[in-house]
Amino acid sequence: VSGIGAKTALGILSAMSADELAQAVAQEDVKRLSSAPGIGKKTAERMVLELRGKLVPENTAAGLFAPAAAAGETDDVVSTLLALGYNEREAKAAVKGIPAGTDVGEGVRLALKNLLK
Repeated sequence: VSGIGAKTALGILSAMSADELAQAVAQEDVKRLSSAPGIGKKTAERMVLELRGKLVPENTAAGLFAPAAAAGETDDVVSTLLALGYNEREAKAAVKGIPAGTDVGEGVRLALKNLLK
């Protein structure tokens, strides 16, 4: 999303999980998105516009988001980076070198650091 850098993205992920972010975008919940630090109403609206249709629930038949524990930690990190607008090649390259057993939040931080190099 234009106007959202790594620091703001980390702020968003500290305020909500990747699943909550995807759900807020899918439901066009500008109020929920603007509750994240550094995100105002206009930026939240831009997030909804630019991410709409890109964050698709895994279980579309029931309209439910897959639980975070169902996928591996690196899969969650890659999914989060994809939700932030990185392409799949960049996201997969960024998660290489992240130690096994790292939680998703720390994994995203490390991946974003790798992307900034």
